Amino acid sequence: MLFSFPAAPGARRAGGLLVALLALFSSCSKTQTLSALFQKTTPHDDYARALDRAGLRTAALGQRWQAAAEQALRDSLVVPLPVLETGYFRAEQPTAASYRYPVKAGEQVHIRLTLPPGTTSPRVFVDAFALVPGQRPALLKWAATDTTTAGTLAYSYRADEAGQHLVRVQAELLAAGRYTLRLWRGPSLTTFPVQGRTDQAVGSFWGAARDGGARQHEGVDIFAPRGTPAVAAVAGTITRVAETAIGGRVVWLTETTTGQHLYYAHLDRQLVQPGQQVRPGDVLGLVGNTGNARTTVPHLHFGIYQSGRGAVDPWPFLHRADPVPAGLPASAPNYLSQWVRARGKNPAAVAFAGLAGAPLAAATPLRVLGQQAQRLRVQAPDGRLGYVAARAVAAAQPLRRFALPAETEIQIQPSAGAAALAAWPARTPVAVLGRASGYALLRGPAGQEGWAKI
Repeated sequence: MLFSFPAAPGARRAGGLLVALLALFSSCSKTQTLSALFQKTTPHDDYARALDRAGLRTAALGQRWQAAAEQALRDSLVVPLPVLETGYFRAEQPTAASYRYPVKAGEQVHIRLTLPPGTTSPRVFVDAFALVPGQRPALLKWAATDTTTAGTLAYSYRADEAGQHLVRVQAELLAAGRYTLRLWRGPSLTTFPVQGRTDQAVGSFWGAARDGGARQHEGVDIFAPRGTPAVAAVAGTITRVAETAIGGRVVWLTETTTGQHLYYAHLDRQLVQPGQQVRPGDVLGLVGNTGNARTTVPHLHFGIYQSGRGAVDPWPFLHRADPVPAGLPASAPNYLSQWVRARGKNPAAVAFAGLAGAPLAAATPLRVLGQQAQRLRVQAPDGRLGYVAARAVAAAQPLRRFALPAETEIQIQPSAGAAALAAWPARTPVAVLGRASGYALLRGPAGQEGWAKI
């Protein structure tokens, strides 16, 4: 099974009790999930409240789980879409992964999280937020893996405004294992407004100068031979069929679900009537060059108008979906959950949150939290998250091996106030995997790892 619970000596009974408690309140039927939707709560919120009721949120493990959730909203890394990344959860250290990405109004954002076959009871929460400077992230959508039956969570949403969004991925307490996240964007209008054409046929874009710079283009021009069908991009109602000096023969279509208005201009013929209900793909008219386009080659001027905003750029509504990157090739090294260091003696350039290409000393180890085809999501010893090119690092091989001269306290992090993991007795054989802040990262004979002053 991919996800498991820790079975370290001395932790089985406590872990078993915690598992039993979580089983009472973390299971969620579909009816409960739908109820939560109407109450405007999320599975992640419900789970946090359940921790409170069980008295676990104030326990050390529960506090670290909540702190990880909050930190993910603050310290997220900007990623270019599309993204295909494999990440993992650690049972002994609650974490939350976050991905920050720019969006344009009208884009459809797609999120798909997959757990390998065999995943059963553990839950993974996926929440999307809009980020506004100076404000707390605003929730957009939510879902949890217990709403699926095949270890896959998938949903899409349309971005209503340009800005930055964030997706947070967090598993329940004590869950350990891998996940694969696919994050990409595409057009929210899945039917292109000119039959047989794609966005490659757009030849004039939003904002282009018109009438010698007196005005700007409030739409896009889609070029096609005269008589090519112009079709409904959405389901809705025809609200106006007219002829104007600028637009020539025009058709206005109001979308049923959003109320936004789609504008078709320069038509050679109009084939619908006001009040007519149409479905995506229904023919509204034929491409032409009427109105002020009579001196140009035939094309459809396509515009989108929204209440309170007026004309908006149609391009993000039409731009075809980004290809999702290929997965890791079979020959690629698997760095997930391992420590890596810069290749050779040169420092590795790590793009930390808010910093581009910050150098790290060659001896500094990085924990790999996520892996893409070309880069790795890593955590530095001081807790900072970043991305590094996969080709710039290699698995951390021992810098030296020796036996501890005396009993040595092993810590979870390389800092004076870090929690102690254990005390390793004198003469314990260890390997040094890296150094940071005056501490050494040690690996013991049974594979256990921690930081110590040596």
